[in-house]
Amino acid sequence: MASDEKWMSRALALAAKGQGFVHPNPLVGAVLVRDGRVVGEGFHRRFGEPHAEVEAIRRAGSLAKGSTLYVNLEPCAHWGKTPPCADAVIRSGITRVVAAMKDPNSLVSGKGFAALKRHGVALTIGLFKTEATHLNRAFVTWVVENRPYVTLKVASSLDGRTATITGESKWITGEKARRSGYALRAQVDAIAVGAGTVLKDNPSLTAHGFGRNPIRVVFAGRRRLPPRSKLFNNAAPTWVIKAKGKSELRQALTGLARKGVAHLLVEGGLQLQKSFLDAGLVDEVLWHIAPLIIGDVKNLRDASSLKNVSVNNVGKDVCVTGYLASPRPSPYGRGRP
Repeated sequence: MASDEKWMSRALALAAKGQGFVHPNPLVGAVLVRDGRVVGEGFHRRFGEPHAEVEAIRRAGSLAKGSTLYVNLEPCAHWGKTPPCADAVIRSGITRVVAAMKDPNSLVSGKGFAALKRHGVALTIGLFKTEATHLNRAFVTWVVENRPYVTLKVASSLDGRTATITGESKWITGEKARRSGYALRAQVDAIAVGAGTVLKDNPSLTAHGFGRNPIRVVFAGRRRLPPRSKLFNNAAPTWVIKAKGKSELRQALTGLARKGVAHLLVEGGLQLQKSFLDAGLVDEVLWHIAPLIIGDVKNLRDASSLKNVSVNNVGKDVCVTGYLASPRPSPYGRGRP
């Protein structure tokens, strides 16, 4: 039904508002509709606070009776930090529930739907399941695989360089890309770097005012970290992990999951990124490509830059087209392509 799709879209949009605040809980939005109009809606705002269904029911009051609930995830049927949402739905007199997907958490999976069905609530399950699963991909990975969902973030030039030959890397990407990266940090639970990045760049790894700061995780191996590093200020907790090999990396992620880390952002450096890729532990890649050709230059200001850049998909490939901003010698030196 077209109306079902309309209200489920609204529930998904509401759910997304909890991004960065509810993990490791799922993102959930709820809309109550009666006689073709919204009588209450809500979303899970913060970990430990009322769930979306409860907020929507409270807003609807007596109008919840006889209404249809649109929710992107199966109402929970167990006690956690809050009471079971399925019980609240039953008590309110809601007569129909349209849910996008079953909760993958074994404490809930199917139990919420079963409770609703026993009390005569009509069920429609699976509308926008793909979109709902994608929205809660970190939660699904956390409960099903017992590890965080891993996003690998890379910033490089067109020729694949992440720094000059002298190690200069600030800033390869532009301000908008950096701001996007800061906003992403505010949405994840933790951000990871290797010891080399800490020693070379001394980063703060905060969200720079774009939201809450993530937990900072350093995969240090046997390397010692300077106690005066910015990572050891009070902006956010910092955890140092000695993992090196693939099996140790997997164990480390299991440990992070037990501590409530559902979404891990892996930034620098190259060795850490390679380790995650080699271990098959990367779920999503976010690759910022600056319109620069760095080659063998020592300073970023000497890199060749492109203007009037356009990006097109050519089959499975991506084609970047641009024009040199100003004629200059090849950044690869004489005789290099």
